[in-house]
Amino acid sequence: MSLDERIISEAILTRYFEKFKSSLDLDAAIVGGGPSGLVAAWKLARQGFNVALFERKLSLGGGMWGGGMTFNAIVVQEEARPVLDELGVPTQIFRDGYYTADAVTSTVTLAAQACQAGVKVFNCFTVEDVVLREEGGVKRLTGLVVNSTPVEMSGLHVDPLVIHCTCAIEATGHDVEVLKTLMRKNDVRLSTPSGKIEGEQSMWAHVAEENTPKNTREVFPGLWVAGMAANATFGSYRMGPVFGGMLLSGVEVARQVAERLGGGK
Repeated sequence: MSLDERIISEAILTRYFEKFKSSLDLDAAIVGGGPSGLVAAWKLARQGFNVALFERKLSLGGGMWGGGMTFNAIVVQEEARPVLDELGVPTQIFRDGYYTADAVTSTVTLAAQACQAGVKVFNCFTVEDVVLREEGGVKRLTGLVVNSTPVEMSGLHVDPLVIHCTCAIEATGHDVEVLKTLMRKNDVRLSTPSGKIEGEQSMWAHVAEENTPKNTREVFPGLWVAGMAANATFGSYRMGPVFGGMLLSGVEVARQVAERLGGGK
């Protein structure tokens, strides 16, 4: 077979823009492709929802790739091990209640399962703003303003595009990028004690792990927080390379969003 370079280009463009066009109106838009965002995407897509995930970097996985300090093993506690079991990721017991898994195996398996479930991944995408609408005197997030990460990094003045969504999930980790933009540009309050982002506290793994699923919730109409973004939003602690809370947060936010959307399709 003789390959035609123009047909290769046509194939890439056709398939990519089919995916993009089918993502202009989403049930759930997830910002951040770390463990909590990937689990949420996987769980929601398996129920038949139209789900897309937007990741600023070229690769998915967030901090899970590197384990602790580039030593690519991760720890999960007993409560979260069933999530890895469901994914088919092998785990080994280290001590009572502590399990280890290979960081690379965990990351690539989770990403693959999400994609195979129907999640549409857009890597090298930056969410630079949000879309708000007012209904009955209440402002609500109804979309995301997206741009190319290389455009953002180079400082080029290039206008973005817009994705509409019924629900959005902020899973950008420590930086809470979407919420920071929302607060900086609009006179709104969050469902936190101060009405603002409370901020992340220092390391306390046990409390942080317990709080991550608890802090996973709708923080502004139409916008949920998950993973480390949830703890940063509600003023809890960081936890380091133990990933059970992240996985359970993804499960929990998917449950809440699916309930809001009306159950699986």
